[in-house]
Amino acid sequence: MPQGAGESVLVVEDDPSVRLLVVEVLRDLGYSAIEAVNADMAVAKLRQSIHFDLMISDVGLPGMNGRQLAELARDILPGLKVLFITGYAANAVNKRAFLADGMDMITKPFDLEKLARKIQEMLAIAN
Repeated sequence: MPQGAGESVLVVEDDPSVRLLVVEVLRDLGYSAIEAVNADMAVAKLRQSIHFDLMISDVGLPGMNGRQLAELARDILPGLKVLFITGYAANAVNKRAFLADGMDMITKPFDLEKLARKIQEMLAIAN
């Protein structure tokens, strides 16, 4: 699987098992993974002057949804790349209308190699 080089990734996921899996995979691949259980926690981390190369966020977060979080995150860190993960096929169908430049989406359940390749593609890491 494609490896990272210490890039910092903020993982925002309210489902503990999915969050743990994604964070563990990221760390195994050589990324620095910081986790947040909801949008409010993510915003707090973004405002701590921590540099993030990528944010991976569930679309269906409680309260502020993933797309709203992405807009706020980009206000704090302009140009932040965002990868959405969703369990809803309807979101994947409408992804062109949902996504802006520097954003992409994968649907749960996802293959871990697909996740690794999508992250590599978004970060433009050359192995």
